[in-house]
Amino acid sequence: MLCSCSCFELNDLTDEILLLIFEKLDNLDILYSLHGVNKRLNKIIHDPLFISSLNFVKWSSNKFLNKFSSHVILNRYCLQILPDISMKIKWLYIESSSAKHILHTADYPNLYGLGLYNMKEKTARRLFTDKNLSCGIFKKQITRLIITIDEKKKDLFTKVKICSCIFSIFINLTHLTFSESSFENIVRLLIDVPFRSFSSSSLLVLNIKIQSFSQCLYLLDGRFSQLQTLYVDLAKVLSIDLPENKVKIPNLKCFVLSCPWEISCYKELILPLLYRMTNLEKLGLYLTFYVKDTFIDGNHIKTNILSHMPQLNIFAFHIHSLMFINNQINLPSKEDIQETFIDFKHTKIISYVDYFLEKQIGQCHVYSYPSEMQYYQNITNHFPGGLYQYVRLISLYDEHPFEHEFFIQISQSFPFLESLTLINNQSQKYKQSYKSINYDYNSSIVKYNHLITLDISKAHEDYIEEFLFNTKTYFHNNIFLDINYKSLERVTHNFTRDDTRINCAKINEIILVGEKTYSRSLQDYFPIAIIH
Repeated sequence: MLCSCSCFELNDLTDEILLLIFEKLDNLDILYSLHGVNKRLNKIIHDPLFISSLNFVKWSSNKFLNKFSSHVILNRYCLQILPDISMKIKWLYIESSSAKHILHTADYPNLYGLGLYNMKEKTARRLFTDKNLSCGIFKKQITRLIITIDEKKKDLFTKVKICSCIFSIFINLTHLTFSESSFENIVRLLIDVPFRSFSSSSLLVLNIKIQSFSQCLYLLDGRFSQLQTLYVDLAKVLSIDLPENKVKIPNLKCFVLSCPWEISCYKELILPLLYRMTNLEKLGLYLTFYVKDTFIDGNHIKTNILSHMPQLNIFAFHIHSLMFINNQINLPSKEDIQETFIDFKHTKIISYVDYFLEKQIGQCHVYSYPSEMQYYQNITNHFPGGLYQYVRLISLYDEHPFEHEFFIQISQSFPFLESLTLINNQSQKYKQSYKSINYDYNSSIVKYNHLITLDISKAHEDYIEEFLFNTKTYFHNNIFLDINYKSLERVTHNFTRDDTRINCAKINEIILVGEKTYSRSLQDYFPIAIIH
């Protein structure tokens, strides 16, 4: 809460200066600390712009939490503060466990935006069957809705049931964001054919995470007749049993499609869908494709995408192509690929290629920069750097070793990284230089401040040291670790090594690959971990 200060000191400042100061602080803290102190302060902190949006939720330890866990604090808001300012509130962001309490506190006649976080089965039922709410605020006022599902709930009720009834409750909805508390999307929309009641004649903007490409097609089958903006994040794309629909989608102005995994039917599925969007003004594609003969480059994009969209003003993309090279020669270089984007004069394009001779696979990354992509797969030593603030999931792969400096660059380029997978069986070449007497250990420690999941089960033991040595890597508690048991045993010197003890103590869940007979020292070495 706001630190206490003398009313005399506040009274020495003008209303305008006070409001400027308060706008730099959390408006809920200001309200709790100063509401009711005197009429002048009430007038300032009740400014309509200052209190039009109230956020009772905070993001901590990679999850949404109720900002005020104390019932005393929440009760003061509900009994004394919210009733006095309810006329001026337009947006509320609420953790689901306190939603009913807050929403019943006042009438909120001007409320049109609502964020409901960590929705669970019981809270969904209580809220959506509440006659006062469903017939009042929900039905008559709310036009913008954000719902996030409790990431711990792996049952399907929450999302499926909400999908089935949401538009019958919020009948004036124009904007809907429907996602999970974590980027990992534990409970995406898993129904094969969305309920017919999952439809609306008023919805303009939909942002949703779904399980398959077929569900994306169902969303565009006419059930949202006025839809203008669609953001879709896919779990997978399969070419089987897809509904066939060639009907144009003239109302759609913005379409953004992303998927973390590879797609093998780009020409059969993705391009036909794009060709239906005849009036698209903004397009975002963040996808990985298997291709047969050539990488997807600037020439391909111009011929097969841009030439079919005469209204397009903004095209943001990260297209990652994978191709079997089968000992081919005269394969395109980075410079060859970059040359194909010579006509993209108003957009910075980054491109690079890799050829993996052991696997006989080539890959090509091409993307607009700065980027809003959430995923970045198959990063190699050719990674050009940059800042990617929206990326939450990456994978690292190369047939050449990753040195410590590479990981420093990775942590700086992806400051909000939550999931990292590393596949590399090549030993590091410069481990000894790291141990040199002149090495600056403090500045060289790699920091992953938001990491949740680490998969090094297919990594050389040098990289296990890279992540588990506290002199090389720092991360917070609550890490989910996927690792080979025998490699872990060797690196930790049979769970006795001090260099790895600190980081191992931060692991809260671990999947051990391989050996099923574990050392007695294992659990003591991972004191808080659930071991699978």
